[in-house]
Amino acid sequence: MTESSTRAAVRAKASRAPSKGLPKWVLGLIGIVAFLGFWELMPVIGAVQAKYLPPASEVLAALVTDLGLTAFWVAVGDTMLAWAIGLAMAVAAALVLGLVIGMSPFLRRFTNSTIEFLRPIPSVALIPLAVLLFGIKIESALLLIVYACFWQVLIQVLYGVADVDNVAMQTAKSYGFSYLQRVRDVVFPTMLPYLMTGIRLAASVALILAITAELLIGSPGLGKEISLAQSGGAIAGMYALILATGFLGVAINGVTRVVEKRVLSWHPSVRGEATA
Repeated sequence: MTESSTRAAVRAKASRAPSKGLPKWVLGLIGIVAFLGFWELMPVIGAVQAKYLPPASEVLAALVTDLGLTAFWVAVGDTMLAWAIGLAMAVAAALVLGLVIGMSPFLRRFTNSTIEFLRPIPSVALIPLAVLLFGIKIESALLLIVYACFWQVLIQVLYGVADVDNVAMQTAKSYGFSYLQRVRDVVFPTMLPYLMTGIRLAASVALILAITAELLIGSPGLGKEISLAQSGGAIAGMYALILATGFLGVAINGVTRVVEKRVLSWHPSVRGEATA
């Protein structure tokens, strides 16, 4: 072994060695405490008027009060219902269409310009259409959620199908694999990591669009409660509800990451993270 390769091996081993610093969760907790402390001081020192930004202690107290209210949990349930239904519909549609389009070179070329045209259109631009079609019901939120999340998943599925080894595909054809067998045994294992990435990204986007629809359209949920608190002058309660949406986002991201690691436990990237 040469001297340069020895140094490279030593550096690689050192990079895999566990850090002797503070654990990540401790650093994260310190960051949260520092942020809350800064927030608490801002209105106290007069940098921001308390009527516009109440102290963190007051907002947290309002959040604790909300946790004991049935109306709060009903709003959370409405938001999560729209989130779950919209995300499921978007994933199902994007998965089916992505496989069909991705496995056909003709369809991929034929639909490429259409996808690139429709994908950048912001979902909020569809709010007038959603209100015209469904009013302020949950269907309006679902329209925005499905449209936004569909592209997140579809693009990842198309990338995953394009990454399938052509030799493996031709071998499967030579062995007489049917279309569904090729999808199940060749395409799906390669495409699955891309699909999980798309779902993880779409899960966060779905929550954003659910809250946006509730804020702007008035669909039932946390966004509507935020709007009502703002219009009623309950500023601390408004910030408490905003914090609640943030906690929901953190929880959703954490759950999707856990699911992703479980589903992809066989994948080299996940095994590498586990052994690092």
